[in-house]
Amino acid sequence: MNYKMTVFIISKMLGVEGALLLIPAMAAFLYGEKSGLTFLVVSVVLFIIFLAFGRKVPENKTIYGKEGLVIVGSAWILWSLFGALPFFLSGSIPNYLNAFFETVSGFTTTGSTILTDIEILPKGMLFWRSLTHWIGGMGVLVFVMMLTSLDDENSMHLMRAEVPGPEADKLVPKARSTAKILYSMYFVLTAAEVVFLLFGGMSFYDALIHAFSTAGTGGFSNKNSSIAFYDSAYIDGVITVFMILFGVNFNLYFLLRLKEWKTVLKNEELHAYLGIIAGSIIFITLNIVGMYGNILHAFRYASFQVAAIITTTGFCTANFDLWPELSKVIILGLMVIGACAGSTGGGIKISRLLIMFKSVKQEIRRMLHPKSVTIVQINGRKISRDTMHSVYIYFICYILILMGSVFLVAFNNYDFTTTFSAVLTTLNNVGPGLSQIGPVENFYDFSALSKIVFCLDMLVGRLEIFPYLLLLSPDLWRRRF
Repeated sequence: MNYKMTVFIISKMLGVEGALLLIPAMAAFLYGEKSGLTFLVVSVVLFIIFLAFGRKVPENKTIYGKEGLVIVGSAWILWSLFGALPFFLSGSIPNYLNAFFETVSGFTTTGSTILTDIEILPKGMLFWRSLTHWIGGMGVLVFVMMLTSLDDENSMHLMRAEVPGPEADKLVPKARSTAKILYSMYFVLTAAEVVFLLFGGMSFYDALIHAFSTAGTGGFSNKNSSIAFYDSAYIDGVITVFMILFGVNFNLYFLLRLKEWKTVLKNEELHAYLGIIAGSIIFITLNIVGMYGNILHAFRYASFQVAAIITTTGFCTANFDLWPELSKVIILGLMVIGACAGSTGGGIKISRLLIMFKSVKQEIRRMLHPKSVTIVQINGRKISRDTMHSVYIYFICYILILMGSVFLVAFNNYDFTTTFSAVLTTLNNVGPGLSQIGPVENFYDFSALSKIVFCLDMLVGRLEIFPYLLLLSPDLWRRRF
């Protein structure tokens, strides 16, 4: 374990966070808010840490997979701990645990909140709150790699530890160039959404806030009633389309740039993703049409909420907790499924479900034809045994974490729907749940223990379990610094 290099990279990352805090500071000062000073104070602290530990490159610069996992797991916790300080020091969120919860929810693009009145927060704080979504969407390590120079092989270990999905590949030979390509596409899509929202009558500030949250598939809004505040079919439509776009594997956008249309159109994960969205919209539309008077209104609200939940964005235009049971069951299923691998969305990921489904088919075929040779393929590419093994272990760990978290949160003595959906929505980085944490409710009343569990679930869900399992390994910490 190369501890010196680990500390060096984490310190460098904290320095980048310090620079990022200057952006909401400028926004706060632009609106004449004194809260901008708290961003400056925290920024200075982070720069001091960077100067102390992140300037001198260690002689041994080599890191491997385990260092990558440790760096990623530790960095996300530290970014959240420091990122919560402006909320706490400014008094916007006077309880530090609540501030930490809100920040973790931001960086992990979950969108769950403890705020009972969002609109009373200063504009600088709301800007920082949504900016955490945008940074966390593509990944804080990917963001740092784009801005700084790290050894390319080392960078790839970090990218594979952070990019969601069963596999992470370089788009081009150099990992830093891959990070730049990913963020260039991310930036273009975000900017395009801002323009479309401006045409819908949003102010530039509101358009930026909601574009950040859509891009990161997080769902923070600066309005108490979320997107429902605007009551605009145009805005609903724009955000629905962009939520779906940000739930697509970004590798496919790179292939489109290379004009490899056939490869994109034949992508099995994309077919499954769009098919699940279309099927869910049809079922929910037909199920709720009686509540909205006509099929067009039902389609509008169904399509928005399906897109918001499967991409784990979590915006709301309707209180789906009041929908019929069939619709709520579909919503819960979408929470688990999540978006595509390599997207900014959370959840289990459609690629994993495809691998599991094809593995079951393979096993049935083996039973029927014991002497036959069968392989699991996706997009014509053989899935290695290591990848399949990793997927199986992920599912086992996912179920165990889900069960353990439900057990701990049950001490709050809420009804089962609230307890289960609260864990499910945080573990899958969705945002809203059902019953007492539905789309018009929040997490404020949960105990400190439950909020800690939710924070861990959000982090574990965003980084897909393994970095934090490694941090809990005693063998890792027995070695000398």
